[in-house]
Amino acid sequence: MSTVQRSILPDNQDMLLPLPPCDLYSDEPPLETDLHLQQIILFLECLNWWWRDRDDFYASGNLTIYYSLKQLKNRDFRGPDFFVVLGVERRSRKSWMVWEEDGKTPNVVIEILSESTANIDRTTKKQIYQNTLKIYDYFWFDPDSLEFAGFSLVNGQYQPLPPTAQGCLWSEQLQLFLGIHDRKLRFFTPEGQLIPTPTEAALAEQQQREQAEQRAERLAAKLRELNIDPDAL
Repeated sequence: MSTVQRSILPDNQDMLLPLPPCDLYSDEPPLETDLHLQQIILFLECLNWWWRDRDDFYASGNLTIYYSLKQLKNRDFRGPDFFVVLGVERRSRKSWMVWEEDGKTPNVVIEILSESTANIDRTTKKQIYQNTLKIYDYFWFDPDSLEFAGFSLVNGQYQPLPPTAQGCLWSEQLQLFLGIHDRKLRFFTPEGQLIPTPTEAALAEQQQREQAEQRAERLAAKLRELNIDPDAL
């Protein structure tokens, strides 16, 4: 797995001095639909739960990535719907400012398509992610049509990711599969197991406890039928 971070600052001709303040707020428009909001929350809940013991990543959604003064002046770029940066401190941020993060850009970006953004996500943003920010893994997903595609950066060019028999795509950076489950884009383990939300994980744990208690009760009842006191064992 290649997760070595690369700085875009030396090669970015748009990056001029002096640099802007280091406390810029995100400047993103409202999300298009509830489906977009629900999907972003789902990404965050699942990944933060799965990596709950890690402190070396940053994941966020609908947050501006600032990478040049020209971008700030022209306001010609909007941040990803969801992105993950590896090898950084896990803490809150007002926005992602490349020059304040040692030139690091996201390892993974996921865009959620809509009628107003689909064309830009498939063209303009794809080119920015490939040529300027050099995002390793790029995915897009349409929550209405369920269109799902992914690309990996190979020698500076995006190559389509081949789907598995189940229609999942592998993220080399996350070491996880992405696939559609119940009309939502979800993360899956390398073994193909669905990564749950905290609520789903808690419910599954509760069900396991209840099933264990039921098995114990059935065993105790069987022992009593045999005139064996289960409490004496």
